[in-house]
Amino acid sequence: MPVKPAAFSGPFALGTFSAPGEAPFPGLVVPEGHVLDLRTALGEPALTTRAVFERWAELLPRLHEMAADAQADRQPLDALHVHAPVEPRQIFQSGANYRQHVIDLELAHRSPDDPRTVEEARAETAAIMDRRAAEDLPYVFIGLPSAITGPYDDVVLPSWAEQPDWELELAAVISRPAYRVSVEEALEYVAGYTIANDLTDRATVFRRDMKAIGTDWLRSKNAPGFTPLGPWIVPAASIADPGDLRVTLRLNGETMQDESTKDMLFGVARIVSYASQTSRLLPGDLVLTGSPAGNGMHWGRLLRDGDVMEGSITGLGAQRTRCTAEVPR
Repeated sequence: MPVKPAAFSGPFALGTFSAPGEAPFPGLVVPEGHVLDLRTALGEPALTTRAVFERWAELLPRLHEMAADAQADRQPLDALHVHAPVEPRQIFQSGANYRQHVIDLELAHRSPDDPRTVEEARAETAAIMDRRAAEDLPYVFIGLPSAITGPYDDVVLPSWAEQPDWELELAAVISRPAYRVSVEEALEYVAGYTIANDLTDRATVFRRDMKAIGTDWLRSKNAPGFTPLGPWIVPAASIADPGDLRVTLRLNGETMQDESTKDMLFGVARIVSYASQTSRLLPGDLVLTGSPAGNGMHWGRLLRDGDVMEGSITGLGAQRTRCTAEVPR
């Protein structure tokens, strides 16, 4: 689909692009809507966007110089296909991380024989969330890179997905290996931020055959294309406060999610630090920070064939994806 001129904070962003019939390349995009091929600019034909993050400290000053060079040989953005901006090796996904979203989900899944009124259940869950933010730990699970698709690509809804739902999220991109880093130093390991729509089939989140097993994130979140990503990655220095960004998703033009990241129980630094206590985060990896209130379960309206999702986050641009039903084989 045609791409509008770039819209993001700061002098440049990074992404992955391709001209018709050609291989994808790592590109530096400027707000005027032009893209510089970093393979040519850096003289490295095999360069990938992930490789840029593997050398982030070295290349960042040069990227600023390239963005300021008005004579650089750039291509018009609207002539290129925009791919997911990076191919991560690992995806760390934070769940139940927005206060109002968790309250809404708790009410949506409330047992029919719950003796509490809606108001009582809401107040009790709100108190639990406040205690969790003060005393508890983030909830993080693992996603598959094969679920990633581009920010303007169609999303195929699998025939088995009974309740496909949207979840727009702020995603942090890791700049260097992070293992057992403190909350205070965690943001030093974040190269930049992008947009992720972490789709979920609500019907398969919980195992029906063995309730003791609990959640089944493989089944519910990792279908091909269930994570539209991008359109680009904005350097962290261009985002003044990741804890104060507006996350907005529109479905067929109607606003469904519209919340500030202020509503997060655990901010980016706490999630990155927490994930690093167990795993080694690698350059180009994604840390998704959870989705705010306003999902399909809240509205009683799940995704279906022909739906168009438009997601935006302050300073990071916007993505637009259309849902299509899987064609039976």
